[in-house]
Order: sequence, then structure tokens, then C-alpha cells
Amino acid sequence: MTSPLVATARVTTAAILGLGVSAVIGSGAAQAAPQDCTVTRDLISASATCHDTDAPAGREYYLVVECFGLHGIPNAFPLMAIGPYKGSWSGSFSPSGQGNASCMGSYSVGTTTGAYVTIYRD
Repeated sequence: MTSPLVATARVTTAAILGLGVSAVIGSGAAQAAPQDCTVTRDLISASATCHDTDAPAGREYYLVVECFGLHGIPNAFPLMAIGPYKGSWSGSFSPSGQGNASCMGSYSVGTTTGAYVTIYRD
């Protein structure tokens, strides 16, 4: 390997390890915005479980995971950036269901910095 390539690889590895440590320190459970939902996050993903029995008929929630890491720039593929982005999600879920979201995707590698549940359809 050439010297600049080795240096770039070392800096990238150090940055990813630093992100991992900061995300683990901030991991844990948090109360979500919609009532009766609990969000649990780990290093690279988050999950939500809701038990909202008083929600109106037809309401759906979705889980948003906030990430920091290497990700594709919207509408500018193949350009990449390092910074905050919203992770992938598995779709909407009922008020008494579960949802998952991840910071790992086809064009992203990052750590979870936050997660919350919001109303998808009211």
C-alpha cells in the first residue's frame, strides 16, 4: 500500500472507533413522543414498542433513527459525506406494534445518536 492510502485507512478506522465509543456511552432507553411508546437503541440501530390503546382508528407510527457516520449524499451518488443523517426504517406500525430502524444501509455506515417515534398517519 502507498503511504497516503495507509494514512487514510488509519484515520478512517480511528474515526469509526471513536464514533462507536460515543454511541455506546449514549445508548439506552428513552420515552418516545407518542404516548405509551418505548424506544431502545444500541450501537447501530433502534427499536420501538408501543402500547397505545387510546389511539384513534387508522393511526400509524414510525421510528426515526438519527445517525452519524459515512453516508451517501442525496441526489449526488457516488459522493459520500461524514456527518449526521437519518437511518433506514422498516415501515410504519400500529399503535400497539413494533418498529425497527438502522444506521447501516446500502450507502451508509454509522452509529446511532438518537431515536424517536412520530406519527406517520393520523
